[in-house]
Amino acid sequence: MVATPILHHLHILTLLLICSCSMHASANTTTTVTVPCLPDQASALLHLKHSFTHANLPSWRDGEDCCRWEGVACDAASGRVISLNLSSIDAAIRRVDPALLNLTSLKILSLSTTRISVGLSSLSKLPSLSSLELHGSSSWNPAGPELSSVGDIRQLTSLRLEGYDLSWSQTSWIGNLTGLVYLRMNSCSFTGPMPDQIGTLAKLTLLDLENCNYTGQPVPSWIGNLTRLTKLGIQGCRHPGSIPSAIANLTRLEVIRLGNNSLVGKIPQSLFAFPALKVLSLKNNQLSGHLEDIPFPLYSSLSTVEINDNQLTGHIPKSILQLKHLEYLNLESNRLSGTIKLSPFWRLEKLFFLSLSNNKISIADEEGGDVLNSLPNIYQIHLASCNLTKFPGSLRYLDKVSVLDLSSNQINDVIPSWVWENWKNQLESLNLSRNMFTALEKFPSLVHMPNLTVLDLSFNRLQGSIPIPVTAMPGKVLDYSNNNFSSILPDFGRYIRSFYLNLSKNKLNGHVPSSICSASNLNILDLSYNNFSGSLPSCLIGSGKLAVLKLRENQFNGTLPENIREECKFRTIDLNRNQIEGELPRSLSNCQQLELLDVGNNQVRGSFPSWLGILPKLRVLVLRSNQLNGTIRDLDGDCGTINQFPSLQILCLASNRFYGHLPKGWFNKFKAMMENVNEEGRVLGYYTNTTHGFYQDTVTITLKGSNLIFTKILTTFKAIDFSNNSFDGPIPESIGNLVSLHGVNMSSNNFTGQMPSSLSNLSQLESLDLSWNRISGEIPQVLTSLTSLAWLNLSYNNLVGRIPQGNQFLSFPNSSFEGNVGLCGGPLSKQCETTDSTASSALAPPEPYNLWQDRLDAILLFTFVGLGFGVGFASAITFRMFCHIKGLDCKQCNKYE
Repeated sequence: MVATPILHHLHILTLLLICSCSMHASANTTTTVTVPCLPDQASALLHLKHSFTHANLPSWRDGEDCCRWEGVACDAASGRVISLNLSSIDAAIRRVDPALLNLTSLKILSLSTTRISVGLSSLSKLPSLSSLELHGSSSWNPAGPELSSVGDIRQLTSLRLEGYDLSWSQTSWIGNLTGLVYLRMNSCSFTGPMPDQIGTLAKLTLLDLENCNYTGQPVPSWIGNLTRLTKLGIQGCRHPGSIPSAIANLTRLEVIRLGNNSLVGKIPQSLFAFPALKVLSLKNNQLSGHLEDIPFPLYSSLSTVEINDNQLTGHIPKSILQLKHLEYLNLESNRLSGTIKLSPFWRLEKLFFLSLSNNKISIADEEGGDVLNSLPNIYQIHLASCNLTKFPGSLRYLDKVSVLDLSSNQINDVIPSWVWENWKNQLESLNLSRNMFTALEKFPSLVHMPNLTVLDLSFNRLQGSIPIPVTAMPGKVLDYSNNNFSSILPDFGRYIRSFYLNLSKNKLNGHVPSSICSASNLNILDLSYNNFSGSLPSCLIGSGKLAVLKLRENQFNGTLPENIREECKFRTIDLNRNQIEGELPRSLSNCQQLELLDVGNNQVRGSFPSWLGILPKLRVLVLRSNQLNGTIRDLDGDCGTINQFPSLQILCLASNRFYGHLPKGWFNKFKAMMENVNEEGRVLGYYTNTTHGFYQDTVTITLKGSNLIFTKILTTFKAIDFSNNSFDGPIPESIGNLVSLHGVNMSSNNFTGQMPSSLSNLSQLESLDLSWNRISGEIPQVLTSLTSLAWLNLSYNNLVGRIPQGNQFLSFPNSSFEGNVGLCGGPLSKQCETTDSTASSALAPPEPYNLWQDRLDAILLFTFVGLGFGVGFASAITFRMFCHIKGLDCKQCNKYE
């Protein structure tokens, strides 16, 4: 066979090649043999491990090669440890263990999560150490003098410090480290400005000072001395003043981050002129003026421009649209103006992120022409509040869009079908809220969008059936609120994989489909302000899996399920204004995280649910307008616990059938109302960890004579409302212990006796309503000390004597005191007699009734600036207007509850 010799030769060549490769591999193996960890190195590391607290180092075991241990790197030729990186290990070390000093070849040491603070001076005995990372703790506070010994490690080229409090120590030691090339100091505190010694470190190429507190000092001008810098980061340090002109000396800069400060003035044009600059971040400052043209934009290296959240004005310079390397452009939340065409942005082939949101610009969009010739690989487009009147048609040609935000425009159009036809496979977030969309073009009831996590169609004019995206992964937000949707698929719950579902303020009716029980990922469900009817699906409350359940203003009926699980996760339950019957289930006491419970305006029966007092976090309890009855008994001994309602800040029992005396010490149980806190407090609600950020709780209470919807509840706001019941006897003096109350309403009852003088202790009180009772005696003169009191109603009681004069009492109108025939003095027209005698008897007030609130529209609220009236209003306003009370957003209800 002719082919045989050829095959023979090929076989020989193959063998030679294999032998050659084998010999080469053998030789190569000989030259790269690594020496295992030396015994003394392993011993030192194990000794070091035993000095850690709660260290999780499973690979650090005796008898194994320490060079293979987690966080350890060795010199291959000598087997000595040259790098020790414990940055991923949460191990608390108060003191440097002497065993560390046996690692004499150590070059890199990272203890950035160990919070070390003692024994740092010994690190200077490591002769080869060139890179050091340390993490301190201001709570331990001994770091200052210890940290200064780092200045003795003069061979350092890289130093990173995090979390040290240097406000009481000298920082001159930094100047000793003249060989530093990289310096990072994050979350450190100083008493004065940025240490001047940093300006002497001439070899620095990286300076990163993030979240440091320099006590309101401007960025120092010596920053211009560091001419070798390629990366400069001074973020979150609250620097005021302008960007120093000396920064123009830093011509080698590639990255500059000055965001999250308080910088003012214009942006120096020199920042855009650095030939090597790639990243410019000036976000979240107070910079103003016009953006200057970028010199020679075609030769610029800029890839990231982040100037959002400032006060910039004028037009967007055309030179920005010539930055051919631009990938990320964020100009949102400024005051930029003018008309902007989208087509020049589409010519930026590397652009993947564009945000022009929340400016004063107007977007002009056009299709066809050169728009189609060159399209960027853009993923995110944010054009919120850009005065758009139609859906930008050119977007249909961008085939990689994953995030689109066109919210808060004036788009009066249908949502085009190509949105889900073109992008259904990659779209992750679509926000079209706050427009005037009327319909979804060819949108099926179910559409497969496997990667969609956020769909926000709220505040539009959409109608018909609610569209449901079918996703392949857990979602975050589905918001259809404030539309005209009238129906939803019966089995929609099978497809809901989102964390947050809001169907509120639509025209949905009928029963809630039982398929909602299949939505296992739901944490927040809002079905409020619809026409849903029938009984509640038992899973919504009984399973206790939700954190927020808001069903107010529907027509739900029936009773609440009795068997709420012990692992209940509820934080908010709002069932206000439905037709819920029966008693509150005692299993609600399983909801240990519950902060707000509102069952007002239903048909709930039974006595006051004192057993809810065991809930440690309950802050808002609204039981108004139900059929609750009986006396309020003393809370002592209830449920076998001393601390009852420890966090309660708003309690509303109005318009029920309670009667009898209030126990003398009843108010002493409300510890949260007894705390006089001056801080602003947090907003009551739930962090969603989504683009919606924070879900705020709301509540309706009667304050200053009107029913107000509070759309933001601060934890420092405190109020009680016992109005429209049949309580009698004296108002307990213990009410004066609730020193942080802002509102007290005990009107329309049968309270007798004198006004408690202890009310003068309520220094933050803004609204006091004791009208339509049988309270007698004089108005305590000490109440004039309540300088925050903006609204007072004592009308229709049996009060006698002279009305106190001074401070806020000079501002109250006649209506605050009418119906007390024994009262005299301003503002009443009745003058007081010169004798000390007062009327011995007075006409009893009419029986309590609800017509008082019908007269409220004619009353002005009078409040004043000064004298500590900061909690109230700044001027006289009428009802039916929005109001602001101690940082609380509220508005008057159109109907009383």
